[in-house]
Amino acid sequence: MQTAHAVEPPADPGDSIDALHRLILTQLDDDQAVETVSIPLAGKSSIADYMVVASGRSSRQVGSMAAKLADLIKAETGRSPRIEGMPAADWVLIDAGDLIVHLFRPEVRSFYNLERMWAFGDAPRPTGEAIGTA
Repeated sequence: MQTAHAVEPPADPGDSIDALHRLILTQLDDDQAVETVSIPLAGKSSIADYMVVASGRSSRQVGSMAAKLADLIKAETGRSPRIEGMPAADWVLIDAGDLIVHLFRPEVRSFYNLERMWAFGDAPRPTGEAIGTA
């Protein structure tokens, strides 16, 4: 006797990216990341759907957070993310495909100011700031 099985529609890749995004934000919160910011890029850039920027208080904390996120991403997706910057851990980039994570020491984050570069006009500019000035 054969039983009919319901065929499930293929999973929406956007759902898995959103779930991974939530897991990464939760892990960063658990690791006491400082000033975590998530920038939605879907429809604005083809490089990823989300960019997450966070700081650690020291190179050791940044490196530890990066290692935990790499393990989490591999466990969830089955793929190892590309990681840059681990030896110094001043700025670690984790590329998980449609999700990019930047982990910084506060001084380095302040210098590069990625949030401003990727805000796409979503974030208000400080009063009196001219457009196009650095």
